[in-house]
Amino acid sequence: MDRPNYITPQGYAAMRAEYQRLFETERPALVETISWAAGNGDRSENGDYIYGRKRLREIDRTLNHLSKKMKAAQVVDPAKQPERGKVYFGATVTIADEDDNERIVTLVGEDEADAGAGRISWHSPLARALRGAAAGDLRRVMLPSGEKEYEVVGIAYPSP
Repeated sequence: MDRPNYITPQGYAAMRAEYQRLFETERPALVETISWAAGNGDRSENGDYIYGRKRLREIDRTLNHLSKKMKAAQVVDPAKQPERGKVYFGATVTIADEDDNERIVTLVGEDEADAGAGRISWHSPLARALRGAAAGDLRRVMLPSGEKEYEVVGIAYPSP
């Protein structure tokens, strides 16, 4: 990976919880079902066995993917940001467009981004445009719909 994979402590905890749920709960239950189904005879027409093996491969792929993501992750706690007057990783930023429509976004890691909830990837075009900005700064960003200008209205970080 050519760029750091930043993630908040909450995002890392959620990723770790998903890994543990799959590894400690779902996978063992599925292995038990597959073993039971294999003991029932003809495996070629055994739906529990066939589906179970397919699902087990999916879980193993997901576990492998999560393992690599957690290994590459760099946990950054936004609450410990020393310079709170500028936009950095983990900042919650209030921006306003030319029509004074306000929007609140939080800059998070790629693995925890959810645009519908206002959490945008640190590497997204909007986040890249906002990096280093202070309240009152104007920033232009190229979006799929065209270029747009935003004013940084406010910046907040979680309490330490």
